[in-house]
Amino acid sequence: MKLGMIRRVIPLRYATLAVAVVALPVAVLASNTQTAVPASTGLKASASFASIRNQDARSAALFTEMGKVIQSPRCLNCHPRTDRPNQNDAMTPHNPPVVRGPDGHGAPGLECATCHGPANVAFANGSGSIPGNPNWHLAPIEMAWEGKTLRQICEQIKDPKRNDGKSLEQLIEHNSHDSLVGWGWNPGKGRVPAPGSQAEFGALTKAWVESGAKCPA
Repeated sequence: MKLGMIRRVIPLRYATLAVAVVALPVAVLASNTQTAVPASTGLKASASFASIRNQDARSAALFTEMGKVIQSPRCLNCHPRTDRPNQNDAMTPHNPPVVRGPDGHGAPGLECATCHGPANVAFANGSGSIPGNPNWHLAPIEMAWEGKTLRQICEQIKDPKRNDGKSLEQLIEHNSHDSLVGWGWNPGKGRVPAPGSQAEFGALTKAWVESGAKCPA
């Protein structure tokens, strides 16, 4: 069979997948050159904000503390401004190139699950890892945080039209217990975990909501 005929009979989705498979070792090789990852910082306990007597100011301060997680690479990489996610602590464009797709799980034939399994997978040489979660996907484009101020992100998070229809109470549950959110504190070797813990982040979210869910200036 001639080469031209072979090209015509190979479905496009398999050709796209083949490009990703070839490119993946390049991405892994790039990850192997990462320098040592610094330790994650902590979060202030929600109770430590009780001394702020003005409720609105206390609420805004609580969200500012939440922002240490929200604006960390573990969150921003999956809340990009474009249809291409970012990766690593430097928040560089995902390699191999991928796109959001119709539902955030990637393009047909090259879904996120092509490379991202239900759990982190360490590189054989121990230098890093491929992240994983059973529900690995990008946040909706309406929840793009990259390049936005903390106030802008706060307004997005509160808006049911942009936060996947969640109420403030549902946001508490999401931040406290969602496993994909929780991955941020267990990102695999080669990445800085999100600050603090998911329990602390959930407690801050609860205190923020209960104090009026105000946004920082």
